Amino acid sequence: MAEPLCKAAIKKCKETMPQTPIFSSMLGSSCSGQVQPDMGERCVDPVYQDGNLVSGSLEALIERLVPTMDYYPDRTYIFTFLLSSRVFIHPHELLAKVGQICIKQKQQLEVGTEAEKAKLKSFAAKIIQLLKEWTETFPYDFQDEKSMKELKEIAHRITQCDEENGTVKKIISQMTQNLLMALSARSQYQEIREKFRQPVTDKGTILKTKPQSTQKDILSVCCDPLILAQQLTYIELERVSNIYPEDLMQIVSHMDSLDNHKCRSDVTKTYNLEAYDNWFNCLSMLVATEICRVVKKKQRTRMVEFFIDVARECFNIGNFNSMMAIISGMNLSPVARLKKTWSKVKTAKFDVLEHHMDPSSNFCNYRTALQGAAQRSQGAHSSREKIVIPVFNLFIKDIYFLHKIHTNRLPNGQINFKKFWEISRQIHDFLTWKQVECPFEKDKKIQTYLLTAPIYSEEALFIASFESEGPENHMEKDSWKTLRTTLLNRA
Repeated sequence: MAEPLCKAAIKKCKETMPQTPIFSSMLGSSCSGQVQPDMGERCVDPVYQDGNLVSGSLEALIERLVPTMDYYPDRTYIFTFLLSSRVFIHPHELLAKVGQICIKQKQQLEVGTEAEKAKLKSFAAKIIQLLKEWTETFPYDFQDEKSMKELKEIAHRITQCDEENGTVKKIISQMTQNLLMALSARSQYQEIREKFRQPVTDKGTILKTKPQSTQKDILSVCCDPLILAQQLTYIELERVSNIYPEDLMQIVSHMDSLDNHKCRSDVTKTYNLEAYDNWFNCLSMLVATEICRVVKKKQRTRMVEFFIDVARECFNIGNFNSMMAIISGMNLSPVARLKKTWSKVKTAKFDVLEHHMDPSSNFCNYRTALQGAAQRSQGAHSSREKIVIPVFNLFIKDIYFLHKIHTNRLPNGQINFKKFWEISRQIHDFLTWKQVECPFEKDKKIQTYLLTAPIYSEEALFIASFESEGPENHMEKDSWKTLRTTLLNRA
């Protein structure tokens, strides 16, 4: 049976499109966005340098997004423009403009001859492919009624291009169904999201009442550093899977840009980013809690060395976020001040870890290690070797820094697209890493402990720390006195 003409056109469109992964040509220092042969006369707006798109008016960039009979945008451009466009225009407004361009092109092709009909079907196939990429990559752009309305209107016009058979209609119907499923999945995640775990603040009972030695701690649940590192990695990958490119772009679109009044005002709150950052803080506080609440110095020393080994295993896996959280927990003042405990710790491993996380020269050592893990991931054949989990707050700061040092628009009013190439490249790297399937089997018992075990507040940590090793100088004595007075007054 002959393949339906429009379906064949879509297939042909895919075959002639760049089939390399998004940003494969941008993982190096150069950018994608090569000048298309049929677009040479439009180089004044947008502007190219050495074949790379560097700037353009919003209108010209939108025009470059929409396919023609002889042109389909590079996938790197589609991703970058759709990602960055929200800084300047709401998704439903962008859809409306795309729809208007489609109408003009459709009218030019509606002559009535068989040849023109074939061209119309080919054009329709390209528009469908663009919408498919858009809905799959940025489904949340269609969360509101206005965007869905614009999508349906474009779909209706495209359906008219091939009313003789139902192929186009079926393809659009499947695309819409997949979109609704994606939106539903995200909505469900928002509904079942866990509450932020709050540190334990009422620790008056700690005062002169040491925790029992039989009290459950992390070592009673898991005494193997490698297994704990694997379970931490499982949690990291699970949480990072719920971070989307538009979440990360809010770092830019919600900043103090000149176009801020045009930005999306009804976007999802930055819950996903905050939840992931909260996980980092909770892990740091959990590490400090596990150390400070141990009564005996020998056991406390063992706990410190255990977490050093866990951090080391995280580094070997490529889980830099958990590694940094553990180191941060051990560097908190209530833990760092335990000199008698640290004097018994074999600190050589810890010194190596701190070297990797040395903040000097903009965390140069960490960035070198991250680059090595990224290169290993690119050539990996197993999920285990593909794992790259960057230190999230540093990743966020990098995007923020790129945003702050480069303007959204150039002096001539054009959009500084070179800036958005780089931002989207970094975001794409993150998206590639987050798609890695966790190779480790989930241990419910260990994860339940990691996610629900009580964590001390900063005040409670200091109390436990001072009870383990008394204050050594006037400043510490004053702090200890203030804490005791506060607790007695509270009681």
